[in-house]
Amino acid sequence: MTTKHNGKTQLGTLRPLPTVDRFTPLTPHLAISPTVSVVVPAMNEAENLPHVFATLPHWIDEIVLVDGNSTDDTVAVARRLRPNLRVVMQRGKGKGDALSTGFAACTGDIIVMIDADGSTDGREIVHFVSALVAGADFVKGSRYASGGGSDDLTFSRRLGNSVLRTLVNWIYGTKYTDLCYGYNAFWARHLDTLDLDCAGFEVETLMNIRAAKAGLKVHEVPSHERCRIHGESNLRAVRDGWRVLKTIMREWRRPTLDVGLVPAERQPAADQGAA
Repeated sequence: MTTKHNGKTQLGTLRPLPTVDRFTPLTPHLAISPTVSVVVPAMNEAENLPHVFATLPHWIDEIVLVDGNSTDDTVAVARRLRPNLRVVMQRGKGKGDALSTGFAACTGDIIVMIDADGSTDGREIVHFVSALVAGADFVKGSRYASGGGSDDLTFSRRLGNSVLRTLVNWIYGTKYTDLCYGYNAFWARHLDTLDLDCAGFEVETLMNIRAAKAGLKVHEVPSHERCRIHGESNLRAVRDGWRVLKTIMREWRRPTLDVGLVPAERQPAADQGAA
């Protein structure tokens, strides 16, 4: 490489490009260097796992299945489908507890959470990861963003979500279009910031609130929710809506902790890499 300094031509050397094996190809036009872990909380989802795992991209580095003491063949089916996956047994109860257990077991730079009932499409993970490597700290799926949607939202769930979302946006100054949705992704370094301490379905709301309170860069991506394929949902609109409301008010009274976010320029190279 030649450059000019004070009118004189000087010779310089180009910084060598990273070797190809440092990057994981996502598409013909995009590759990343961070590793990606996917957490799948599951209880009696043996019939749904073949569909769920079939949608997961081949470039995922790690799948962590959190088994909630299933009485069917959930673990056996999962291991047959993905022999190299990690299985973690849940000691407590509830989705929040399962996710906390799975997050703690992850080794990837990026953590993605999806559902085991077939309602979330693993092929959308590329959009979450792309937003993270582009600069976001926390990426949340939205069924209401342009391009998103749901085949499963009843009138009562849609109304409850709207009321609770409006309350959160008013209290915390956010502009969320969706609140109670379980498709999210974030950098693993923010686990301490999220500091999950709830057991039930309110975990998604808690994550959204704490990400906002901590000043994380939150980005929404459109996502399409499908109906559960087999079995019955453990979600109860009134019961879980009440728990979400209590979580919102509890967090309002909870002081914001100084978590000491790492500036972008000081983050590990693996957290920023995209090519």
